[in-house]
Amino acid sequence: MSRYRGPRFKIIRRLKDLPGLTNKKLNVREARIATDQSSSRKVSQFCVRLEAKQRLRFNYGSTERQLLKYVRVARKAKGSTGQILLQLLEMRLDNIVFQSGMSATIPAARQLVNHRHILVNNHIVDIPSYRCKPKDLITVRNRSSSGSKENIGFSRRKKIPDHLTFSFSEDNIPKGLVNGIANRESIDFNINELLVVEYYSRQA
Repeated sequence: MSRYRGPRFKIIRRLKDLPGLTNKKLNVREARIATDQSSSRKVSQFCVRLEAKQRLRFNYGSTERQLLKYVRVARKAKGSTGQILLQLLEMRLDNIVFQSGMSATIPAARQLVNHRHILVNNHIVDIPSYRCKPKDLITVRNRSSSGSKENIGFSRRKKIPDHLTFSFSEDNIPKGLVNGIANRESIDFNINELLVVEYYSRQA
């Protein structure tokens, strides 16, 4: 299944708050309608797990194949499969750019990476799924920083997670430093990752 490129409000009406997909919020009336619709229908356990999987996939902008691959990697690693799955998604370059304050959403961050505006340790990386490591320095290319100021100004109003540091260099170029691996407490996304693991239990 390919990456979703349709209307984002349609998704958040169905799956509720997805901070990585869009910074827009449902108004009070729309939120009440969505809540009433979800509470009025009978929901099976499969539907609950499917919805959790869909929320995770749409928030991080992952394809179905990518998400299944991450689940398989998380299963082979030591520790909680759900938490490792979230760590793998959080340490993607497009998410690091978003969380460090260089873009307003993950799709916007992915576009910056694809267009070769992002440097990792002073080298251009144009792969959004690139897995960042502790001590990695993420910067915006000098010629790109002026075109990114609006997104950066918006994102600076959001809280930066504990595993990241955001600052400006002496020549006013935005940069983010990966302090360590993302932990569950620093992930500002309301999701029950165990439901996603259960959904993939027969496939992974």
